[in-house]
Amino acid sequence: MNVLLLVQKEQRAILDRLYEGIGEACTTCDVRWLGSEEQANLRRYFREQVDCSRYDRIVFFLRFKKEMKQWRFIRTVPNLVILEHDAYQNYIPCKYTGAFSKHYQRMPWARIISSGAGVAQRLREEGFDAHFVPKGYDQALLKYQQVERDIELAFVGSLKSVAYSGRKALLEELAQVEPLLITKTHSGQEYCDVLNRIRFFVGADVGMGEYMIKNFEAMACGCVLLTYDQGEVENQALGFVDMHNVVLYRSIAELREKLTVLRADTALAKRIADAGKALAEQRYSFNAIGHSIVHTLNEPLSPMSAPNFWRWLGF
Repeated sequence: MNVLLLVQKEQRAILDRLYEGIGEACTTCDVRWLGSEEQANLRRYFREQVDCSRYDRIVFFLRFKKEMKQWRFIRTVPNLVILEHDAYQNYIPCKYTGAFSKHYQRMPWARIISSGAGVAQRLREEGFDAHFVPKGYDQALLKYQQVERDIELAFVGSLKSVAYSGRKALLEELAQVEPLLITKTHSGQEYCDVLNRIRFFVGADVGMGEYMIKNFEAMACGCVLLTYDQGEVENQALGFVDMHNVVLYRSIAELREKLTVLRADTALAKRIADAGKALAEQRYSFNAIGHSIVHTLNEPLSPMSAPNFWRWLGF
C-alpha cells in the first residue's frame, strides 16, 4: 500500500517513531511535515505538491482547528483517512464540543482513526467509519533504566489547556493531602530520566473518556501507574486490569486507599509495575501502534460521493 501521510511540523509530542512504524508496514509511506501556513491552505498545497493518483491512502494527521475550516476542499480528497488524537473533545464541555461530528458529517465516507475506544464507538453509532487505534509511546526515547526511584508520587506534564481543567483540579486536590510532585520537563532524555525516578505516576485524565499518552510512557518506564478510570470499554480494549498492570481510581479517596496498600506491599507494587511495563512494551510502542494503523488503512474504504477532486483544484 502506498500512503501519503500529512503531519504537523510544529507539534509538542515527538512522533517520529510513530511515523517510522507506519512506514515500516507500508509499501511506501510519503511523510510530509506541513507548517502552519501549508495546513491553512490545503487546496493550494495539493494543487502544487500532491499527485493523488500515486497513493492508495491519503492520511491527515493535522491540526483540527485548521482542518475544520477547509471541509469543502478536504471532502474532495480521494482515499481519505483522518487520524485524530483529540476527538475526545467532541464529547466533553469545551470549544470543540460536537465540532468533530459536524466536520465528519461533511465527508461521511472518510475513515476516522481515533485514539479512544469509546470515542470510536460513539462515532460509529453516529454512522461514521470509525476505528480505534490507541496512543502509545516512543520506544526509542522512553526506556526502563533500572535506577533508584527517589520520587515517590508525581505527575509530569501540562495543566494549562481548558481540556485539562479536570486534571488540574484533581492533582491540586491530591497535592493537599499527599506529597505529590507536579512538574514539567523537556521532551526526550530529561523526561525519560524523570519518569524512571518516579515510583507512582498519577494519571489524571479526568473527564476525557480515554487514556492520554502519558499513561503509556509512564508504564514503559517502569512506574506504577495510578490512573483515572476511563471505564470498561476503554480498559477492555487496552488490556488494563486494576491492581494487576495498572491501578484504577475514580476519586481521591479511592486513590489514597490503594496507595496505602501499595506502600505497605512493595512486592505487589513491583508486580503491577512489571506487568504494566510488559503490556506497554508488547502492545503500545509506536512501532506496534504504527503497524496497527496500517492494518486499519488496509481495510476497504466506503465509496466516495463527493464532487470531482480535480474540479475543486480548478482543472
